[in-house]
Amino acid sequence: MIKAVIFDFDGLILDTETHEYEVLQEIFEEHGSELPMSVWGNVIGTAAGFQPFSYLEEQLQKKLDHEQLTKLRQERFTKRMESEKARPGVEAYLSAAKELGLKIGLASSSDYKWVSQHLKQIGLYDDFECIRTADDVEEVKPNPELYLKAAECLGVKPEECIAFEDSVNGSIAAKRAGMKCVIVPNKVTKSLLFEHYDHRLESMAEMELEQLIEKISNPS
Repeated sequence: MIKAVIFDFDGLILDTETHEYEVLQEIFEEHGSELPMSVWGNVIGTAAGFQPFSYLEEQLQKKLDHEQLTKLRQERFTKRMESEKARPGVEAYLSAAKELGLKIGLASSSDYKWVSQHLKQIGLYDDFECIRTADDVEEVKPNPELYLKAAECLGVKPEECIAFEDSVNGSIAAKRAGMKCVIVPNKVTKSLLFEHYDHRLESMAEMELEQLIEKISNPS
């Protein structure tokens, strides 16, 4: 029986990932290069330590001003995010989860400051009973620890949870934790190869939460 829903944050609730990739791609193109999804896709949803501007230097075989590029990246990203809202269906799922008496958690590989800041900006911070971030674990996704800690915080067993993810690393973490996993890829991650999930949605607006739970609980 499903007793809780646990959401990823970046790219799932708020599509920070598409904007982040497009900003980097703009900068790479301005330098006559590109950042392939085959490279960037491995970084999404985890903490890989990948340095995009070091990668750009390797492609161009010349030194770049990392400080200036980082500032440019932050300015462009901030401008894009000013008017960004939650992805379609997210607010409806949160409301439905409350009506169904489900516990609501969040598990993100980003740090708490980043997650809480953006949740407050879009008015969803108070919807979550428990938030677990990179600050709470030794290893982020694809390690299952974030999801296990979120379930523990909510007082439920992993098998009683549905995890919502948009990244490959996140879906691996959810399944390793023993949870049901619904993937809702965004513009950037929809081209990636997902292998670990129970159901795929193009958008949470595609199916009501109660119907989704029924479908996952009783697969045909």
